[in-house]
Amino acid sequence: MARLVGVLCVLLAAVTAAAAAAETEAHSSYIVHVAEEHAPRPSSRPRLLARAYTTFLRDSLPAGISRPAPRLLYSYAHAATGFAARLTERQAAHLASQRSVLAIVPDATQQLQTTRTPSFLGLSPSSGLLPRSNGATDVVIGVIDSGIYPKDRASFVADASLPLPPRKFQGTCVSTPSFNASAYCNNKLVGARFFYQGYEAAHGRLNETKESKSPLDTIGHGTHTASTAAGSAGADAAFFSYAKGKAIGMAPGARIAAYKPCWTKGCTDSDTLMAFEAAIADGVDVISVSLGAPKAPKFYEDNTAIGAFRAVRRGIVVSASSGNFGPGEFTAVNIAPWILTVGASTIDRHFPASVVLGNGETFTGTSIYAGVPLGEAMLPLVYGGDVGSNVCEAGKLKASLVAGKIVVCDPGVNGRAAKGEAVKLAGGAGTILVSSEDFGEQAMTTAHILPATAVVFADAEKIKNYIRSNASPVATIKFQGTVVGQTPSSPRMASFSSRGPNRRAPEILKPDVTAPGVDILAAWTGENSPSQLDSDPRRVKYNIISGTSMSCPHVSGIAALLRQAHPDWSPAAIKSALMTTAYNLDNAGDIIKDMSTGKASTPFVRGAGHVDPNRAVDPGLVYDAGADDYFSFLCALGYTTEQIAVFKTKDDPAVDCSTRTASAGDHNYPAFSAVFNSTNGEVTQRRVVRNVGSNVEAKYTPSVSVPAGVRVMVKPRKLRFSAAQKTQQYEITFMARGEGSVADKYTFGSIVWSDGEHKVTSPIAITWPWPAPRAAAM
Repeated sequence: MARLVGVLCVLLAAVTAAAAAAETEAHSSYIVHVAEEHAPRPSSRPRLLARAYTTFLRDSLPAGISRPAPRLLYSYAHAATGFAARLTERQAAHLASQRSVLAIVPDATQQLQTTRTPSFLGLSPSSGLLPRSNGATDVVIGVIDSGIYPKDRASFVADASLPLPPRKFQGTCVSTPSFNASAYCNNKLVGARFFYQGYEAAHGRLNETKESKSPLDTIGHGTHTASTAAGSAGADAAFFSYAKGKAIGMAPGARIAAYKPCWTKGCTDSDTLMAFEAAIADGVDVISVSLGAPKAPKFYEDNTAIGAFRAVRRGIVVSASSGNFGPGEFTAVNIAPWILTVGASTIDRHFPASVVLGNGETFTGTSIYAGVPLGEAMLPLVYGGDVGSNVCEAGKLKASLVAGKIVVCDPGVNGRAAKGEAVKLAGGAGTILVSSEDFGEQAMTTAHILPATAVVFADAEKIKNYIRSNASPVATIKFQGTVVGQTPSSPRMASFSSRGPNRRAPEILKPDVTAPGVDILAAWTGENSPSQLDSDPRRVKYNIISGTSMSCPHVSGIAALLRQAHPDWSPAAIKSALMTTAYNLDNAGDIIKDMSTGKASTPFVRGAGHVDPNRAVDPGLVYDAGADDYFSFLCALGYTTEQIAVFKTKDDPAVDCSTRTASAGDHNYPAFSAVFNSTNGEVTQRRVVRNVGSNVEAKYTPSVSVPAGVRVMVKPRKLRFSAAQKTQQYEITFMARGEGSVADKYTFGSIVWSDGEHKVTSPIAITWPWPAPRAAAM
């Protein structure tokens, strides 16, 4: 009897252990295709269909494998018959053996890669930020741009693994004759609105034969940025034969709400501010703004800054492009400290197209020409200035001198694709575009309509010398397709990327970070050609374009992932995490280069560095700030009560600047920018950091890379945290070593706080008291 009891105890223990194991068995996502005869009757009420499939699941699974309970994600009655659910491996195997189930397919979302940028950024479905944030399924990204083109675009299809949109989002999709909201909007595209009254007031009535008075994107820009931030997986993505692969946004689970204030001639402030109004009211979590004025206005006159302020105080991260006005200094826009400002850099993929001259010299340019190549035969080569127009303007090139020839075109006046169009209209066979001299080592890739490539200025000068020194110059262009590799080094800062110092607040370093913005493949509208020429009949699902407009949504998507991984973090904390964990070395181990000079970039070009999503999820310390901190900052700039009032809400008390004595340099920013003048040889700036690491009793010590010309003192020399003391304050003092100790206008360094596990890095920029260029005038 005792032996029997013992056996029963062993069996009971085994059953208990098995039950416990079942409770902890991991769920995965599966799509279950159900045989029509066993499927519930289709219903116009999704809840009834979901309830029927919930019952189907409960009845199909034996009690022994019913735990943990499966969770229904989606039910299908039109695109498929069946449902998507979170199941254990054993539950999936059992369902697959049932006659009622035609097939059960593991959801492949976590295995997808883009044609490049997520892998370049280190985003992986198996480790790091992406799985920790579950792809940001609870986050809505509001994209303020030129609208969205969801027709037959994989980027805006709701993946079967997506749960319902977050309930807090109250937005809507607006239907018009050209935008069928019920057909286009889903669990991925959850909002689509448009704003045009300011535009029509400024530019006259919209020409609805060329652009749609609806959320539909007829330009392409908004579709590209939205899919970059949060596009669903797209298999076999490519621009013709270029950049082939699987495309997916930075936050593949995040939802997209498109707000369209931008039209063919631009985006008026009134429409853009209304887009902010709608996005805030709808309850988005992140706003992505890839637009900006050529010169940053004062903050109280900057409607983007005002709208962003109101959004940030509601907990919404606002990511914005720094502008494409580089490489000059003081060119950065969207430079308010509450905005996450993004510069543009390269990835390790390029599209070489080489010019081969008759003397054998070869110069590698860049192109995504997708038509019939020129072949091996050499063609006559001419300079545009010798045949009617150095910049290759339409109607000015002489067909008798251009026909059948390759034409070299200078920059300026018209766009890159338009130069090729002009050559083609004159009967030319190909085009070599000359890059601007100040762009240095960068030439711009274009979707040309005839064989063409762009070369850097220095190479173009050699090509022109060849033309001048030969009676019968000839050349051809060879297209090498897509190349991924270590050479040239990456990332590199794009020449066009706008730079600091900050025109309005030199103590605030801008841009904040850099991200991929050169030759980015993403979804495109079916209403515009890839070259954006009216004469180009091509229509593509994906296009390759460049700009800080492309880098901004990369960071918007990463911010969405961080928002879900850390729902308690403020927008300032998310920005801090991205800045203090950014990297500054390229894949060759050197400081990230500036393509305009070929030399190491500075923090005024790259900000705190290149975003590193997986490090940002665990930054150790964060520099936080809220509305009251921003009010103090505005006071420090000398703004009046009336000027500051544009940022306030009716619930805010009056801002009395006389009680706020801090300087702009004391704003709790994750970077330091100190400005010396002829009477000030010492600058002290103060910061507060909060411990967000797992070790509540962490101890941090600083190390400083000292900028040339200064001595640096940090107080205290150690930051000690505890469960009761999660924040600590410190100050850093910069002391000039003496007049004439440096010859540069700016010098740079950094401060790194470390607890042995984390490295919390802040760049330091020192501005010396030589006369600033006219562009810096306030």
